[in-house]
Amino acid sequence: MKKIPSFTINHTKLLRGIYVSRKDEVGGEVVTTFDIRMKEPNREPVLHPGALHTIEHLAATYLRNDDEWKDRILYWGPMGCLTGNYLLLRGDYDSADIVELMKRTFRFIADFEGDIPGAAPADCGNYLLHDLPMAKWEAKKFLTEVLENITEKNLNYPA
Repeated sequence: MKKIPSFTINHTKLLRGIYVSRKDEVGGEVVTTFDIRMKEPNREPVLHPGALHTIEHLAATYLRNDDEWKDRILYWGPMGCLTGNYLLLRGDYDSADIVELMKRTFRFIADFEGDIPGAAPADCGNYLLHDLPMAKWEAKKFLTEVLENITEKNLNYPA
């Protein structure tokens, strides 16, 4: 059986960053899938499920309300390996194209106060699995250590 492309990325060399995972044509339009990698795979502790779930709720809410990008947002969701998130956008983009959007998104999460959007029993399939303080901590760490100092090595998959 042939490996899917995402399983051919050398995760032992993968850094935190923003990567184009794939580009697909859907209905005559390009959909770009981004790998928003918040943790170095297999080299540092993964995101706690409660923090990742909260990041999912806050990022999805922010992105779907962002004046510049809201009409291009198709999906934001966590990776099963708990090292980051996927972002799917309508359109053909490169990693550098969304750096400012990711800075705003993670700043929103890091600074968020109040009730987590969609975290009520009627709105969420696991409403008790949230950790706002840790989500804020992880968002600030990613923002300050990666996004605010981003380089080419954090925008292109390792060879």
